[in-house]
Amino acid sequence: MTEDLVRYITKLQHSDVRERITTRIQEFHAIPKHSSDILFEELCYCILTANFSAKRGALIHQQLKGCFHSDPKQTLEKKLRNCGYRFPAIRAGFIEAAATQKDILTTTINTLQGEERRAWLVQHIQGLGYKEASHFLRNIGFDNYAIIDSHIMDLLARYNMITPPKTLTKNRYLHIETTLRDIATKTNLTLAELDLYLWYMETGNVLK
Repeated sequence: MTEDLVRYITKLQHSDVRERITTRIQEFHAIPKHSSDILFEELCYCILTANFSAKRGALIHQQLKGCFHSDPKQTLEKKLRNCGYRFPAIRAGFIEAAATQKDILTTTINTLQGEERRAWLVQHIQGLGYKEASHFLRNIGFDNYAIIDSHIMDLLARYNMITPPKTLTKNRYLHIETTLRDIATKTNLTLAELDLYLWYMETGNVLK
């Protein structure tokens, strides 16, 4: 039930986890939103980690992020494959396509607001659904988007708050996001902070 989850999160808020999450949020807010290169690299991180290990994706991203700006698809695909990445061909293609939109990405991120900002990403950046777009926006310092993946849905299901959908459509995503907004309000957290608490509950880690 919602009250049980709220009590658990409140308990975590009075533990050392709070400091770790506060530090991570500060890192997100420190991202320079007018740097097209840095925003693009963060976008590539979210493309890489979709349906892949967050830890391994972070390591590969750190190793190859300089290549994202200039390597053609075939070269990047080979490097991703050599790193043991799960989807080298399709994600190399997504990154190559995103590289052509670095400037318009930066302008749009700093011009559009709220749901229009996220909807633009989903519509114009290959490889981004609502989860990946929300992940990217959270990682560059926007606090009001929920990152809904299988871990989060499983957790909410255990507390009898949702029935995990077989397919996470846009409408279902937004419906679950409304549930998370309610939890965020009751715990006095942003959706960005709430996601880190929920992710910690599922994995014991505070990752980006």
